[in-house]
Amino acid sequence: MIDFGYGLTPSSAIDLDKMDRTHFEILIRREPDVLKCMACGSCAASCTAGVYTTMNLRKGILLLSRGQEKSALEQFRSCMLCGKCQLVCPRGINTRNLILSILKTYSIQ
Repeated sequence: MIDFGYGLTPSSAIDLDKMDRTHFEILIRREPDVLKCMACGSCAASCTAGVYTTMNLRKGILLLSRGQEKSALEQFRSCMLCGKCQLVCPRGINTRNLILSILKTYSIQ
């Protein structure tokens, strides 16, 4: 085998047929607003915690919908529940309640 000075990284493709969406379906029943999010980025742009941490609501929701729970929950651990994101959300999503529902659904205290 010839060494070309670089290596290939494993694929980051997600097999949606094999992922477990059980928790996400429970979250949808508990908090249907999660489906109203259009990922506009207003929440991320206004987030106080997002300046200093990895907090990003829209990215967290996307990761949860893809079954990447561990990565998603890292987004929510640093949320201060200040409510700024709720004030700027064009869909009027109660983001505080959504984040609390996410933490309750995924049993993170």
